[in-house]
Parts: sequence; structure tokens; C-alpha cells
Amino acid sequence: MIWASALIFITALSSGVCDDGHEMEEFLKREYTLSKPYQDVGVSGSSHWELMGDALVSSDYVRLTPDQQSKQGAIWSRMPCHLSDWELQVHFRVHGQGKKNLNGDGLAVWYTKERMQRGPVFGNRDFFTGLGVFVDTYPNEEKLLEAQKKRYTPRTQRIFPYVLAMVGNGSISYDHDRDGRPTELGGCNAMVRNQKHETFLFIRYVRRRLTVMMDIDGQHEWRDCLDVPGVRLPQGFYFGASAVTGDLSDNHDLISMKLYQLTILRSKQEDEEQEEVLVPSVDNIDLLRPPVDEESVSSVGIFFSVLFTLLGVFLLVVVGLVLYEHWSESRRKRFY
Repeated sequence: MIWASALIFITALSSGVCDDGHEMEEFLKREYTLSKPYQDVGVSGSSHWELMGDALVSSDYVRLTPDQQSKQGAIWSRMPCHLSDWELQVHFRVHGQGKKNLNGDGLAVWYTKERMQRGPVFGNRDFFTGLGVFVDTYPNEEKLLEAQKKRYTPRTQRIFPYVLAMVGNGSISYDHDRDGRPTELGGCNAMVRNQKHETFLFIRYVRRRLTVMMDIDGQHEWRDCLDVPGVRLPQGFYFGASAVTGDLSDNHDLISMKLYQLTILRSKQEDEEQEEVLVPSVDNIDLLRPPVDEESVSSVGIFFSVLFTLLGVFLLVVVGLVLYEHWSESRRKRFY
């Protein structure tokens, strides 16, 4: 089958040598792998995976949401992952009756401290702790600005569906109205809807470098989406996937999630420098205070500049009037 051949191709690509030249071996971790025939998933407590919300299992996929309004569903690993370097291959499909941008809202792949919690971020909780990779299929910011009759400038325009990544430490919120733009680590457009073939999402975390790639054309070719060094993720978090629909909808089908342990040959010095990570972070990015949009900063700056200028002029006028009255009074006294 086509998808089976694609999986073989993906596995072959993900072994061998890291981007930084280090030799690497990979091992499939079955306890963190979801694949057909989804034995006991959502039925027995003995399964490694647990369903939530509107998610259901068929013989060919785990449907996170049906193509219906106001649905949300998820699937979560029951076991925390204690690997320092790993690679996650996600095989999924997004399809529905909606055309162009009349569909939504999207799905997410998670590696987080929290699990099995409903929320507004693609069916998961906000203020999460860990990594979220989002396949966003609806341009909320663009539609919001259109409704407010504001111009959507090319500088900020995206093509949807759009894939992006975010690292949270439990204290920052995903900005739904702005499609996650303030906290985005990087992203790319990915036309994943209503394809005749399934889509593959590749997430690699090795030597504190986060890499996301896509195969959306069915040509067995990876396309770079984002590559971010200095990402620090603690061990012991949970893998999961979730999806949500609102007034618009789609089928969000998860076909497989396969986790590989990556074994990297490190020097003795590198092993000694490998300190334990307790809180998610990204080098040179303050996760306690999300980035502020430059346009917003400029508007606020102009407002306060004008305000203080007017106050200064008013103060000068008042002082001038007081001095003038004092001078007039003194002048009158000299003549009388």
C-alpha cells in the first residue's frame, strides 16, 4: 500500500547521521507507538493509549473529531516518556465537506507534562507545559481583521493550513485570535486538506534541537518546516494528539504515531555537560513574557508620545498664564 511504502521510506530517512554530523541509531519504542489494528485502544485499561472526548477508533484510523460542529477529541499515551533524544512520525489526514477556508479548526501533536485535559487549544488545555505542534486550518486573525474592516497587510499574511510549533512553561497562553503568532517558534504553510493521500509529520528532538518536516505531496519527499536550536524539554512528559471543531468542521484522522529512540554517540565531555532540564525553555527566548507585536508597540508608543506632548504643551500654557498674571499685577502696582 502507498502509506506503508511511505512509512518504510520515512524510517530509512530518519536513521544514519544527525544534521550536526553525529552518528545516530534509532529504535522503535512500541510502548509509545500507536498503529493498526489499535488493539484495546479506548476499551481496556491495559492499552498504552487513552481516548478522550469525541475521539473514536475504527479499523483504519483514530478519528479525533468528526466533520461536525463543536467537537473535540484527543488520544494520550498513558506512560511518560523518559528519552533524551527522540523522533516522532505522525501519519494523519484532514478532510471534510468545507471548501477553501470554510473548515476548521485543526489538530495538534503534544509532548506535555499535562494529559487528558480539555481546553481551547486544539482540544487541549491552555497554559500547557511542554511542546505543541499545531496544524492550523483556519485563519482566525485574518477573518477577525476583515470583520473589523482592518487591512490585512502582506507582511503578516499566512497561507492556511499552517503548521507551527510552540513551547510553553505553564505560564503563557496560546493566542487563538492571532493563530499563535506571538509565541510561535517557527512554521510553514502545508496544504494538507482533502488530499488523495495521507500526510506525514516528522518531529525530531535531538541534542536540544527541534526539527519539524512534512510530506504532504505523496512523493516521499520531506520538506523543511522549522529548525530551532536551544530547545530544552524535560523528560517524563506525555505524547498525545488532539483536534477541535467550532462553527466550521473537518474530519481529523490519526492513522499512526511512531516514536523512535535516538541513540547519539557523544563524547565524554558532552555527557558531563548534559544537565537535567526541569522546566521547558528556549535559548534567547523569554517564555515568561510572550513577544509583543511590533505594530502594537509602535501604535502604543505613538499614542503616549502624543499624549505626553499635549500634556507638556498644556503645562507650558498654564505656567505662562500664571507668570503673565503675576507680571500684570506687578505692573499695575507700579502705576498706582
